Amino acid sequence: VQLQACGGGLVQAGDSLRLSCTASGRTFSTLAMGWFRQAPGKEREFVAAVSGGGYSTYYLDSVKGRYTIFRDNAKNTAYLQMNSLKPEDTAVYYCAAYRVSIRTIITAKSINSVDSWGQGTQVTVSS
Repeated sequence: VQLQACGGGLVQAGDSLRLSCTASGRTFSTLAMGWFRQAPGKEREFVAAVSGGGYSTYYLDSVKGRYTIFRDNAKNTAYLQMNSLKPEDTAVYYCAAYRVSIRTIITAKSINSVDSWGQGTQVTVSS
C-alpha cells in the first residue's frame, strides 16, 4: 500500500493541526492505520492508531485528550487531529498502515506491526 501524508507545519503552543494520510493500492477499510513520530535524536514512537472499521482507537498516554485519530473509508484517508499542541510534540510524523488487525495497544505500538510508511511530515511547535 502507498501512503501520502500531509498537513504538517509550524505552529505556536496551544494551536491545532490536522494531518491527513491517503492510501492507495489496497482495500483501505481492511487496514488498521496509525501515526508515529520521531523527534531529533530519538527513536520513532507510536502516537495513535485506529482499526479498519474506525471503531477502536489507541493513543500514546501523553496525547490522550489532545489528539484524535479518525478515518474516512470512502476517501481512503486517515486523519490525526492535534489540539493544544506543545513544544514536545515537535517531530516528524509518519502515517502507517498495519500488517495485522489492531486489537491491543501493545500491537498498535509495535513498529513490527507496520506494513507501510508514509513519507513523513514535519510538525514544529514553538513556545
